[in-house]
Amino acid sequence: QAQLVESGGGLVQAGGSLLLSCAASGSIFSIVTMGWYRQAPGKQREWVASITSAGSPNYADSTKGRFTISRDNAKNTVHLQMSSLKPEDTAVYYCSARKMGSVRVNFWGQGTQVTVSS
Repeated sequence: QAQLVESGGGLVQAGGSLLLSCAASGSIFSIVTMGWYRQAPGKQREWVASITSAGSPNYADSTKGRFTISRDNAKNTVHLQMSSLKPEDTAVYYCSARKMGSVRVNFWGQGTQVTVSS
């Protein structure tokens, strides 16, 4: 089993920035893709961004151009730099990890709250 621990959430004004980080530990040798999802109150969890072990990023349309995902394989960490934040970005953000050959997320973090005030 792998464990994912997020940090860096908080309260920020619209237009501001936040950096989320996620540290992976445990059985991480099989992890290929890491990423971020978010869930706003009353809504389904949605994919935000992901990055492969080779460093290839992908973004949801709603975050493209504002969010940047990065990964440090040596430190087993993934980061999400969020800029130009909007109130609709308010959600609990979850770190995720997918194993090689898996089509679904295998591991989740506990989540970190991001609140963007208008």
